[in-house]
Amino acid sequence: MNSIFIRIYGGMLLVLIAVSCLALISIRMVNDVRAEDYRERMATGTFRLMADNLEPMDTAERQKALAVWSRLIGVPLELNSLDSLGMEASSWSRLIRGRVMVRARGPGDVRVFSLVDLADEVVLTADIQRISEQLGRATLFLIADELVRHPDSEMPRWLSELRRDKGFGYPLRLTRLGEADLDADQLRRLDEFDTVLSLGPEGNSVMMYMKIPDTEWLLSMGPVYQMQDYPTEMLLITGLLALSLSGLLIYLLVRQLEQRLMNLESAALHITRGNLDARAEVIGNDSVGSLARAFNDMARHLQRLMNIQQEMIGAISHELRTPVARLRFGLEMVETADNEAALKRYLDSMDGDLTELDKLVDEILTYARLEQGAPALVLEPVDVPSVVEQVLAELAPINPQVRIEHNDRSRGRAGWVDAEKRYLHRAITNLVSNAARHATSRVQVSTRVLGGRCRIIVEDDGPGIPEAYRERIFTPFLRLDDSRTRASGGYGLGLSIVRRVAYWHRGHAGVKASEGLGGAAFEIDWPLRRQ
Repeated sequence: MNSIFIRIYGGMLLVLIAVSCLALISIRMVNDVRAEDYRERMATGTFRLMADNLEPMDTAERQKALAVWSRLIGVPLELNSLDSLGMEASSWSRLIRGRVMVRARGPGDVRVFSLVDLADEVVLTADIQRISEQLGRATLFLIADELVRHPDSEMPRWLSELRRDKGFGYPLRLTRLGEADLDADQLRRLDEFDTVLSLGPEGNSVMMYMKIPDTEWLLSMGPVYQMQDYPTEMLLITGLLALSLSGLLIYLLVRQLEQRLMNLESAALHITRGNLDARAEVIGNDSVGSLARAFNDMARHLQRLMNIQQEMIGAISHELRTPVARLRFGLEMVETADNEAALKRYLDSMDGDLTELDKLVDEILTYARLEQGAPALVLEPVDVPSVVEQVLAELAPINPQVRIEHNDRSRGRAGWVDAEKRYLHRAITNLVSNAARHATSRVQVSTRVLGGRCRIIVEDDGPGIPEAYRERIFTPFLRLDDSRTRASGGYGLGLSIVRRVAYWHRGHAGVKASEGLGGAAFEIDWPLRRQ
């Protein structure tokens, strides 16, 4: 089960089977409801007509009428009290509203209920085994018996009202005998007051005809259609066809998706085996395309980290070699020292080398924390001018020949910005100490707040930085040999740390030529507020 297609298709198959089972149950229920509705529509007009005729009669007349109609219809008719039927409240309500109810008691066996007298709660009931021609003939006789009580010219109107009032569930029409589409034998039978049964116009229904006595009107009933259940076999066939077609379409769609995921998997395997240049093919803007782009971004980030790691290992090895060599040389000289002054000089030199090593390790660890991932920044309102003044006070004794000035252009609370004070202090220290090492006599630090951002600019009057090298100087362990000499000291990590601090504050660090002092102008800026 490793194929996406098989999993999806298998899941859909299970869903389709479950839905098919529910559909079969639903169709069974729908067919039962349709059958009940069909039986009620077929019975409503006839039984409503009989019940309404029984209502004004007394008990003797009702019994006489029931005997006649029972012979006419061919089923036994009874009058029962509403209480004796044991009906639920909803069925009572339907009978009281004039509805005819049909309840199935078994295959082909139904019982019909129609309310006769609401005051006495009398209900007409009949047990019908099957719908026969005799029942249709009786219906025609009952309707004709109602129509003959009216003049010939008004019979069509009365028939329309009768059908509407009694709720007949099939068409009833009056046509002139000469306009009927019947053969001679059927017309003869009608003249003998017989009923005629024929197929409907489409061949899937029946029509019944009867001549109204002593008139030229021909009463027709129908077409009456037999109810057809929704076929279960057709549902199964349709489900199989739908499943096959869905499977084909899903295969065509999922196959493309599977190929794209296999391409992503192949790129991941190449990277696992050491080929960091491998990339996934990005197709489209859907979720798989977004996944491929995210994967490629991750691969590029990993490759960059690996390259940085390799460069750092080489650079660190190079940077450590010099102080370690000096320490080894110092140890050798300590053994040969012949007086206290020489011994002290060698020990002081070794202490300086250890201090240099300690600073180098601190720089490396700081840069590693900022480079490898998001550091734990605790952003809080920081008074930037105050931090700058603190840095200048700390660095003033290092190079007394260089005058360091602070130009604060922020006003009051405007100098308070969201920042991580520890890293901000480190970034400003690196910029100012870098400028002080390369300045001839003057360094100027400017603090300003503009456009919702805080900006710190550190300028010096030193040799400046060529434009071609202004981006490269932020590379770890890179030190220039022309405009900024290696004799100035440092390890090549200070500016890299500055850029990473700016990055994690959602800001930027850059360098350009100083317009006022003529040397380099380093600048960092970041938003005043962070959500």
